[in-house]
Amino acid sequence: MCAVYNSVMNQHKSYIITGPTASGKSGFAHALARRIGGAIINCDSVQIYRGIENISASPFAGRPITDEIDGVPYRLFSILPLDKQISVADYIKLARDEYNAAIGAGHIPIFVGGTGYYINGIVNGISEIPEISVENRNRARELVAHDIVAARAMVPTCSATDPQRVARAIEVFLQTGRHLSEWQKMPRAGAITPTPFKILINPPVDVLKERIASRIPEMISGGALDEAKYITENNLDPRRAIGAEQLCACLRGEMSMDVAIENWIIKTNQYAKRQRTWFKTQFFADLTINHIPTNDDLDLVI
Repeated sequence: MCAVYNSVMNQHKSYIITGPTASGKSGFAHALARRIGGAIINCDSVQIYRGIENISASPFAGRPITDEIDGVPYRLFSILPLDKQISVADYIKLARDEYNAAIGAGHIPIFVGGTGYYINGIVNGISEIPEISVENRNRARELVAHDIVAARAMVPTCSATDPQRVARAIEVFLQTGRHLSEWQKMPRAGAITPTPFKILINPPVDVLKERIASRIPEMISGGALDEAKYITENNLDPRRAIGAEQLCACLRGEMSMDVAIENWIIKTNQYAKRQRTWFKTQFFADLTINHIPTNDDLDLVI
């Protein structure tokens, strides 16, 4: 086992635990929270939605959605319906509120998730973009839903392919007449201070691939297919989460279950690769754990 420090460990006011999908960060964060009196705050852009707990590998998959698990407070999980949108600015405000509430209740906030732009906002803050009107927000989503390729042409400086991020770039342009990239170069605000102690869980690629391949059939048997049925029956966007699109296509008879699972595994591995690239270039951890975390790593952190 190998755990690499970039700074001296002290008692910290808060933590960020992140890593690629299937790296074991959720379990490690829960164990840490139980040991130090922590409160888990979600920073995963998919697990924030209600109704896809199995598809998103949420801590609430297979269990009732409550305010805690085994006595540990859990915040910002399953709080939004699937037809709602949330911007990074919206998320940062919610995260700061939960951070302050945790501190006020005597808990140590532990941010957990693998969404880079959420983590970046927590650590570095975000540009103070003016509030977006309902009209422009709805217009942006309509454009993306109708033709995402044509919508992206409106914001040529946007390199994102995720529908939600493309819609965000368009709504900012519609509201302000300036591209999101211009706003992002301006001074930032809203970061959590003092900066949380940053833990990166980054196991070898072959280990992640094995864990991804083994857990997807478990997610399907656990209820992911029922979640996909709900998405299909209610005409919701299946692109909200990797796996939803594949299962919905299977339910529509467009691909077999075997093909859907294979495609889900491929897409998840591609996502994990993008996450690893972001962590390598954009996230500077105070502690890196290069394996699936164990109790020894927990003792080391504490």
